[in-house]
Amino acid sequence: MSTSPTTPGSSGLEDFGYKESLDRSIGKFASFAAGVSYISILTGTFQLFYFGFGTAGPAYLWSWPMVFVGQLCVALCFMELAAKYPVAGSVYNWAKRLGSQGVGWSSGWLMFTASVVTLAAVVLALQLNLPRLWSGFQIYGSGDDPTDYAVNAVILGAIMIGITTAINAWSVRLMSLINSIGVFVELIAAVLIAIILAFNITRGPQVFFSTNGYGAGESGGYLGAFLVASLASGYVMYGFDTASSLGEETVEPRRTAPKAILRAILASFVIGGAILVFAIMSAPDLDDAKLGEPEGGLQYIVEQVMWGPAGKVFLCAIVVAVIVCSLAVHTAAIRLMFAMARDNALPFGERLATVNPKRQTPVVPAIVIGIVAIAILVINIGQAQIFTVLTSIAIIMIYLAYLLVTGPLLVKRFRGEWPPADLAEGGYFTMGRWGMLVNIVAVVWGIGMAINLAWPQSEVYGTPWYNTWGAFVYIGIIFGAGFLWYLTIGHRSVGVLQSHSSTPGDPLVPDTPIPDTPATDTSPTTDPTSTEKA
Repeated sequence: MSTSPTTPGSSGLEDFGYKESLDRSIGKFASFAAGVSYISILTGTFQLFYFGFGTAGPAYLWSWPMVFVGQLCVALCFMELAAKYPVAGSVYNWAKRLGSQGVGWSSGWLMFTASVVTLAAVVLALQLNLPRLWSGFQIYGSGDDPTDYAVNAVILGAIMIGITTAINAWSVRLMSLINSIGVFVELIAAVLIAIILAFNITRGPQVFFSTNGYGAGESGGYLGAFLVASLASGYVMYGFDTASSLGEETVEPRRTAPKAILRAILASFVIGGAILVFAIMSAPDLDDAKLGEPEGGLQYIVEQVMWGPAGKVFLCAIVVAVIVCSLAVHTAAIRLMFAMARDNALPFGERLATVNPKRQTPVVPAIVIGIVAIAILVINIGQAQIFTVLTSIAIIMIYLAYLLVTGPLLVKRFRGEWPPADLAEGGYFTMGRWGMLVNIVAVVWGIGMAINLAWPQSEVYGTPWYNTWGAFVYIGIIFGAGFLWYLTIGHRSVGVLQSHSSTPGDPLVPDTPIPDTPATDTSPTTDPTSTEKA
């Protein structure tokens, strides 16, 4: 496959049928920060540690490397795709080009709705941290009352979503700056937390090689408990594709995004794993019931182990992590909505794809996503298991969206159509002869984990039956409603909007298979307007 020449100063987006409309100002560290902040070491590990530990005890930590290996295979596949297709709304555009418009739409819709649900779930973590810092953050009622606790979580979350909406609507440079600073603080804090916990260990690693009585007397025994607990690890290591979703705003994205994806998942695995291991080894009392409660968990261990005000300082760092994670998730959802809207693959596509000419940001998607995420929080106020239900549903939809990329990619490998020659010829990332094996593992892993997480578990989804079967009920409703629109109305008018087409005046392209277009680097090698040089 040949690579089309790119004239100086051109964006290369014309290869994909689009004209450039977003602000290309994201550099290497900012791209890495986008992936890390979505994964968010401190947000994920601290938010659901209580669930993993309370369900399967210390040995649940073995799910951490298990999830890492599976997601690393997915990430390696995405790295090849990021090098070939550096376009906004990565998962949607990849699935569209590997499979068909219908496959792309399905993947994009699942990923988009999951990102909105994830945003609602992430901001709930503020309730786990802010009232610990200052009682004044318990704005509504008492933190001891479950209803008041849930209502206050929604209030804090809604405020946070309002802030991320404003930032994303204002400027990508502001978003990138805040995100980069926040990730820098999060990484430093995460490393220091791991080190301090390591210096306070009170037991050896043998604690990870015993079931410690968990799972006894239950169907499935410890294995059943372990598989349920793996949700806590699965919640952390996804979203690394955010770095590539910002491809149209990244300098040299075909080289930058693949490296950012790999660095993000490696950093999260190593640092997050160190925190979890040393936390369990340093906890004063592993039989303390608070370790398995939302009000306790990993935050409780940090407060017990850290001396003086140090615990509060690190809780502040966790709050910073939650903020930048919320910002990154909101940003990724916006790019997905924008990418689908400019293909007229969503209702009101022209309006949703409008980019503010001054700020070069999709303002309408930022506002719409913010409103919907807040609505999700309000609807779920009465749900006692709001944390685990929202996170479980979001994770499953994202695993399904990833499968709609890795699956068609594997088909192309079997047909001998991947990897394209221009990747190796241009010195871009490719897995070479390892690609087939890694891709197979990625698909098998995705199917297995999706089934495991969707399996009806009252420990995760609660009761009555429609909650226990919540993964099928709620995901079915979310996907079914969107797919009904696509089948009856949407597919007839899908195609690049004239306002975003690289060839203005052309009519919308009907729902037809998309050819494998040659990809050029979607930016000049230098960007004089970018202040990001790291």
